[in-house]
Amino acid sequence: MSLKTVHTDSAPAAIGPYSQAVVAAPFVFVSGQLGMDPATGNLVGEDLESQARQALENVKQILVAAGSSLEQATVVEVFLTDMDRFMDFNAIYAEYFPAHKPARAAVEVSALPKGGCVEIKCTALID
Repeated sequence: MSLKTVHTDSAPAAIGPYSQAVVAAPFVFVSGQLGMDPATGNLVGEDLESQARQALENVKQILVAAGSSLEQATVVEVFLTDMDRFMDFNAIYAEYFPAHKPARAAVEVSALPKGGCVEIKCTALID
């Protein structure tokens, strides 16, 4: 089996020694995505709503670059700095997964890189 790294300018560049995603067919493993603007590398705002939407968009763009999609996601892992915002996050998440419901875990963490309030990673099948 060969591994292939994924990079797209439609999502933020990695902020450390890792890839946006790695393909190990038939799966793609997307690294944790913060709510960062791909053009600037900065968080899109300080609020959960804007960061969650951008993080999900970043995951979506990386999946597309890998030849997959949100509809092919098998598992999603969510890291929140405030679990009291879990229901707010769920409402946004449901917009991105209206019919398909991948397996998911959500945990509270004390801090995230760049002061983010949400980070999202996933595994998906390759189309």
